[in-house]
Amino acid sequence: MPKRTGAVHVVTTTRHYKGKIYQSHLLCRSYRAGAHVRKETVGNLSHLPAHIIDLIRRALRAEALIPADQFEVVRSVAHGDSHAVLTAIDKLGFEGLLSARRCPEADLVTAMVAARVMAPHTKLATTRWWQTRTLAEDLGVRDASEDDLYAAMDWLLDREPRIEQRLAARHLAPGGLVLYDVSSSYFEGTTCPLAKRGYNRDGKRDKLQVNYGLVTDGRGCPVAVSVFEGNVSDTTTLLPDVQRLRERFGIREVVIVGDRGMIAQTSIDQMKTVDGLAWITALKSPQIQTLLTGGALQLGLFDDRNLFELRHPAYPGERLIACRNPQLAMLRARKRQDLLAATTAELEKVQRRVTSGRLRGRAEIGLRVGRVINKYKVAKHFTVTITDARFDFAVRTARVETEAAIDGVYVIRTNVPAVSLTAADAVRHYKALSQVERAFRSLKTVDLHIRPIHHRLADRVRSHIFLCMLAYYVEWHMREAWRPLLFADEDQAAKVTRDPVAPAKRSPAAEQKAATHQLADGTPVHCFRTLLQDLSSIVRNRCRARGHEDAPTFTVTTTPTPEQRHALELMKRIA
Repeated sequence: MPKRTGAVHVVTTTRHYKGKIYQSHLLCRSYRAGAHVRKETVGNLSHLPAHIIDLIRRALRAEALIPADQFEVVRSVAHGDSHAVLTAIDKLGFEGLLSARRCPEADLVTAMVAARVMAPHTKLATTRWWQTRTLAEDLGVRDASEDDLYAAMDWLLDREPRIEQRLAARHLAPGGLVLYDVSSSYFEGTTCPLAKRGYNRDGKRDKLQVNYGLVTDGRGCPVAVSVFEGNVSDTTTLLPDVQRLRERFGIREVVIVGDRGMIAQTSIDQMKTVDGLAWITALKSPQIQTLLTGGALQLGLFDDRNLFELRHPAYPGERLIACRNPQLAMLRARKRQDLLAATTAELEKVQRRVTSGRLRGRAEIGLRVGRVINKYKVAKHFTVTITDARFDFAVRTARVETEAAIDGVYVIRTNVPAVSLTAADAVRHYKALSQVERAFRSLKTVDLHIRPIHHRLADRVRSHIFLCMLAYYVEWHMREAWRPLLFADEDQAAKVTRDPVAPAKRSPAAEQKAATHQLADGTPVHCFRTLLQDLSSIVRNRCRARGHEDAPTFTVTTTPTPEQRHALELMKRIA
């Protein structure tokens, strides 16, 4: 029999039998016999491990096989978190919002927005931080300096009106809901023209601050931001932003939702003169007391319901929707009693010092009493008598009872007609302001860290705050897409059907996630931060042949886990 020659190869055959799969791996040689091609089995490899069979297969294909220890990793940079953020940015058409065509400034702004979502730092620290991520390489900003970032911020501020117009066109509709609120952040420094002393929401009484108003749609998705000097009152910021909505965004009919401190009577009087402008707000406690003492608001009507509508001559052309939440009433009553008890204990200490003679003089006693009685903000519930050698106090029981009568009671005020907005929906819309409060928490403390502000120029401060708003715009969409993986409640449709006055309740699925800290498939539930940190374990490695510094390099990216792959897939569903 003639000796046959020719290359050999590995042939794998698969056979299904009784629900099982059987594979065999044979080393074969093909040869020609006349007009036919025959196959000869040289050996059976089925008993070998799969990785050995793969090595034989690749060697017979003339692939060059080098042991893994002959390679070295030159550098590893985190990739997964920046990949997730850049995927969201791409799906949102973010570069189209910034500019009609790609340019270096747009890349720098995109990089700063992505960096603030992942790890907010100062601009100088950002240029250092993003060298540890593939973000800098993917956007081509590895060589950017701090001055380059400042120049890009100036470029961004020039385009703010057009960017906000595009956002408004996406998310605001004529006659639709617009949420508005104001917050403040403090400065590090004293030279910025916007830095003024005002009502500081951060508790930094010795710091200068800047105010800014945030405009969102009814879901809390940010659309625009305005920056004001730190001593500007909340009510004076409202009308400029309303005019901007109508003129710059071309929206003639809009429903503004603001809290009772924002939409005051003076603002309402001015808004009444503007056609197509409606509002939803709430009455302050003294106004509710007036309705109660005048008989227009009767608490007995809450016996069999928690919501009813009424009219009053003091509010012509408006609807008043009275609500009572028993759980809120209990909470406020308990809090009031605790504050009164704590203040009483403090005042008794002062009284003992006066009685023992350790504290004398009307001025000294009054100074100490004033410091104590205002500590818990309940001075209105006490009467005090001070002489040079005596101090007495008493709780104003009648006043406490008057305030307690409206515990848990709030009144929504709106000029939207009932045919366009039910009473229940008006309450739901007012409660939607919590979405703006969530935005401020994210902007100021939890995620984006808008504060403290280190910029000295007014326009840089405006650009910094606008940059943070754009970062929250990206984060907001990421959070919505990641609801199945976070502690967030996925059943958002229940908001429009549940009792608008009763305390909000999480769905059973959300309660299960919160109780077990696990998803239905047993994987851990994340918060937004920890999910980004988990994705950062996906790294991009640059490798080369060991011992050859001039050898060409190649990249190998970590294979995502199933959970990481799911998180990245959810980013692709953002629209």
